[in-house]
Amino acid sequence: MMQLPQLDAPLFLTDGGAETTLVFDDGIDLPDFAAFPLLDDADGHAALTRYFERYASIAERDGAGIVLETATWRANPDWATRRGYDGKRLEAANRKAVDLLLDVRQRFAIPVVISGCVGPRGDAYRPKTIMSRDEARDYHSTQIRTFADTQADLVTAMTLTNIPEATGIIDAAREAEVPVVISFTVETDGRLPSGDALGDAIQAVDRDTDGHPAYYMVNCAHPTHIAPALDPEAAWTKRLRGIRANASKLSHAELDEAEVLDRGDPAEFADDYRKLKARFPQLTVLGGCCGTDHRHVDAVSAAFSG
Repeated sequence: MMQLPQLDAPLFLTDGGAETTLVFDDGIDLPDFAAFPLLDDADGHAALTRYFERYASIAERDGAGIVLETATWRANPDWATRRGYDGKRLEAANRKAVDLLLDVRQRFAIPVVISGCVGPRGDAYRPKTIMSRDEARDYHSTQIRTFADTQADLVTAMTLTNIPEATGIIDAAREAEVPVVISFTVETDGRLPSGDALGDAIQAVDRDTDGHPAYYMVNCAHPTHIAPALDPEAAWTKRLRGIRANASKLSHAELDEAEVLDRGDPAEFADDYRKLKARFPQLTVLGGCCGTDHRHVDAVSAAFSG
C-alpha cells in the first residue's frame, strides 16, 4: 500500500470546483451535476484532461505535489441509474476516471496522488434520509472495491453530511484495503447538515473506526464558515489536514437557488486560507470546491509556495 506523500509534505494542492468549471466555463451540460458520463465522450474526456492538467501545471510550477480527484463524485448506483448506467457501465466509468488521471500523472515531474472520489448517496446539501453504518458500507462498497482494483492511491469521500455514512465508507475501504480520507461539509454555522458539530463528527468517526482514516478534510463551504468550527486547543483538529472551500460565502440553500456563479475573489480566498493555516499549520492539503477554478488554486499556491 502506497505511503501517502501528502502526509509528510508542507504543501499539497488539489484541483478546484470541477463541476462548476465544466458547466460555467466550458459550457458543458451536467445533469445531476454528474461529470462521470464525460468519460464516455471524446470531447468530454478531452475537457476533463485539460481541466486536470491546468492544476497539475500550477503545482509543478511552484514545486508542490497535488491530489487529483477522479470525476466520480456522482458515480454511485443511485445517481448512475438516473443517468442510465447499469452496474457494468458504472464500473467501467470509475476505471476510466482513474486511467485518465494516470495519463495526466505521467506528464508531470511532481508527486501526483490519484484519489478515487466517492460522493454521498443523497443530496450533499439537503440529505433526505440517513443510512445506517451497515447500509452505507454495503452501498458504497462496489465503487470502493473498483478503485481498490485500480492504480488509485486512495479513496476520498467528499461532501459527507453525517456520521453513519462516513463510518460505513471507512468500513468498505478497510475491507478493500485502500487508504481513505473523509471530507465533511458544513453549513454557515460550522455544523454538518445533520446538525452535528464538526469536531463531534470527527471524534465519533475516529472512535467508531479506531482512527482508521488517513486524515480528514472539509469541503464545499467557504473558509469563513469553516473557521468557527475549528478549535486550535482541541485534539481532534490535528486530524484535519485539508480544506477544499467554496468560492462563495452563500449558504448551501442560497447556492441551490442561485442562477449565476458566485466566483468570489481569488486573492481574498487565498488570504482566508493564509489565516486558517496560521492558526492550524497542519492544514497542508489545499484546494477548491464549488465556484473555484485554477485562479483560486493558483492564488493559494502562490501564498504558500514562496
